[in-house]
Amino acid sequence: MKLEKARLAIVGLGYVGLPLAVAFGRRMPVVGFDINEGRIEELRAGHDRTLEVSSEELKEATQLRYTAELDELRACNVYVITVPTPIDAARRPDFDPLLKSSAAIGGVLKKGDIVIYESTVYPGVTEEVCVPVLERASGLKFNEDFFCGYSPERINPGDKERTVTKITKVTSGSTPEIADFVDALYQTVITAGTHKASSIRVAEAAKVIENTQRDVNIALMNELAMIFHRIGIDTHEVLAAAGTKWNFMKFVPGLVGGHCIGVDPYYLAHKATMLGYNPELILAARRINDEMGPHVANRVLRLMAKAGLNIVGGRILVLGLAFKENCPDVRNTKVVDVLRDLSDTNAQLDVYDPWVDAEEALHEYGVALAGAPEAGQYDAVLLAVAHQEFVGPDATLDIYSLLKPNGIVFDVKGCLPANDRTFRL
Repeated sequence: MKLEKARLAIVGLGYVGLPLAVAFGRRMPVVGFDINEGRIEELRAGHDRTLEVSSEELKEATQLRYTAELDELRACNVYVITVPTPIDAARRPDFDPLLKSSAAIGGVLKKGDIVIYESTVYPGVTEEVCVPVLERASGLKFNEDFFCGYSPERINPGDKERTVTKITKVTSGSTPEIADFVDALYQTVITAGTHKASSIRVAEAAKVIENTQRDVNIALMNELAMIFHRIGIDTHEVLAAAGTKWNFMKFVPGLVGGHCIGVDPYYLAHKATMLGYNPELILAARRINDEMGPHVANRVLRLMAKAGLNIVGGRILVLGLAFKENCPDVRNTKVVDVLRDLSDTNAQLDVYDPWVDAEEALHEYGVALAGAPEAGQYDAVLLAVAHQEFVGPDATLDIYSLLKPNGIVFDVKGCLPANDRTFRL
């Protein structure tokens, strides 16, 4: 297929799909497809609830149109699938979104078409899991009638500097010719450049280890934080001192949530287990990071007890519910783990997050967000997410003014200086 004849469809208009659709929509005709009709309507009205794309940027994508009707994709010949790849309750890969979207696209697939996947998976999923679904739904034969590519997403929610076009894109294809086409397609919008992998499996593996590497390194910091707490020294002071060496990697302890780091390692671990290998380090890191929510809650309660503050009936304010700062994304947020343990104590718990949609918080986690907190009302304030409203030069909330006379602050993010009222992870 020649690049100028590409008629593009982006399947899934969430945190990954929409920025990509907008980038392509500035340069070529694109159909953005999502099964959520409400999402389609709001995008047509020029609003993105994820805040990844501004209203002005939506207007600039003059060749992008939106639909929830699958039949409107029949005229397309390149399909980019950007659906989520979550895990189930047993922490196994949940391919349901991937399988359903593959079956749907298979229903409109024609000879010569190309399907490109961006969803994070373990090596082999595109060709072993998705391709058979495409073949069954279309009646076509892989690498004869239709072809596949894989180019893993590298979206960093809330980051307005490293946007989709400014991050190097890994590309791959099911044949050398398709690999060249996929690479050339992304080069039209990715100003940071591309890296063409030798195979789809290599590209799949590259993506899944990006987040596994971060998970393991953060787990080390979390384990060190628990050790240094027992020793009685400040973890962030230790890291600042160690960081003066040129090759010391700068990671910090914290809650590891979100759609990538807290999920993707389970995909790689699942594949390793299928092959008869026990991925001890990967699973140990996951276990440590998954235990941080209860650890944070326990630290807060112990500090309150040490300060002579009543826990039962005491007032605790949690600042932040999103999984990271300055974005409304609550997917897999580990703040809810902290809330679960704190709520078991019969303390009066308020959660304030000016970025998060209140209806989504209630629907996803049963968390009723509080309004802006009032001064002098809280025995403890837990800074869980470093939103710009809470810390930094643009902060509009005075955290210390919220405390009762003997109240304490627990700073998960390490943004505030440690003192006799402020304690860090």
